[in-house]
Amino acid sequence: MANAASGMAVHDDCKLKFLELKAKRTYRFIVFKIEEKQKQVVVEKLGEPSQSYDDFTASLPANECRYAVYDFDFVTAENCQKSRIFFIAWSPDTSRVRSKMIYASSKDRFKRELDGIQVELQATDPTEMGLDVIRSRAN
Repeated sequence: MANAASGMAVHDDCKLKFLELKAKRTYRFIVFKIEEKQKQVVVEKLGEPSQSYDDFTASLPANECRYAVYDFDFVTAENCQKSRIFFIAWSPDTSRVRSKMIYASSKDRFKRELDGIQVELQATDPTEMGLDVIRSRAN
């Protein structure tokens, strides 16, 4: 169902893959892109559970916007194993203005489709989503 505000539809696969990440931990991360011609958000890349945060950041294009979800595992000060599901809005300064606008206007609606996001992060360059940032936001 397209939304009048942004006109973006969300492909069912986006929700299905997110549920698999959340419930079964089938993936470490998912990268989503907006297909401007089809006016819909689609899954671009799936990260295996064994892949690292570096693998994740390497799969985000340097000059194009993306949405991404990352399942971050960490150990608390009390030595408990925990995980947090991060939603990352990647909008590099070097990407096209039109693209930034489309991603910005569609973000909240898309995020609502993914039930179970725990932390949201906006990043315009890699330092804004470094592992240190993720760690500090996870607690």
